[in-house]
Amino acid sequence: MAPPSFLDLPARSAKPRSVGLTHVLDNGKTLESTASALSAAAPHVDVWKFGWGTAYLDTALADKLALLNGAGVRACLGGTLLEIAWGQGKAEQCLDWAATAGFDCVEVSRGVAPMTVADKHDLLRRAAESFVVLTEVGSKDPNRALTADQWRAEVASDLAEGARWVVTEGRESGTVGIYRGDGSIREDVVSAVVAGGGIDRILFEAPGTSQQAWLIRTFGANVNLANVPPDLVLALETLRLGLRADTCDLARPRQPA
Repeated sequence: MAPPSFLDLPARSAKPRSVGLTHVLDNGKTLESTASALSAAAPHVDVWKFGWGTAYLDTALADKLALLNGAGVRACLGGTLLEIAWGQGKAEQCLDWAATAGFDCVEVSRGVAPMTVADKHDLLRRAAESFVVLTEVGSKDPNRALTADQWRAEVASDLAEGARWVVTEGRESGTVGIYRGDGSIREDVVSAVVAGGGIDRILFEAPGTSQQAWLIRTFGANVNLANVPPDLVLALETLRLGLRADTCDLARPRQPA
């Protein structure tokens, strides 16, 4: 059955997208649950990140990558695994393995390893030879928070070095990076990130509904959002389109004064 079209809703970009991306976080889903999530929401999913080191352990990896390819979804290797490989002097082996496995994208980050920005850029340039590269800015350690100026500078330099998009750290918890410990948004950091890269090149990690709603209300339905749980993609799409209480005024025609 064709989807209904009788409501006036915000315009959404269509796949293959360069803006309005939904990037999901796979925290170890089974092949069956991956197939189920794609069956329900593949038209709304753009990037599927294998979080942490799950890809290294996932015995169903080849089958999952085939499912993602068939659904037109980019498969992305998470940055933590590449950081750990870098720390052991095995970044080249990690990238070679990811290419052989069939990943489209890799994330280059420095959230856990003692990596300088220059080190990160060296790794970014190497990865860009074979992959679409997403970089991540921000630390997973709340005690290592960057200033707004540091965020802006690193975002701008990552893009200049060849990153396709920059992901802002927020973790699965939504309590670090661009967020305070209580989950509220560091608006000065968000402004600095956008100034450094432009809204179309930024992917905001936003695992929480209130965080997603704030970003949609601030930047519109086609803001790029990351770290979305795969089973909640349709719920996010309702936020984007104003089909949920948090954003319903975005879809409601304004009444005459």
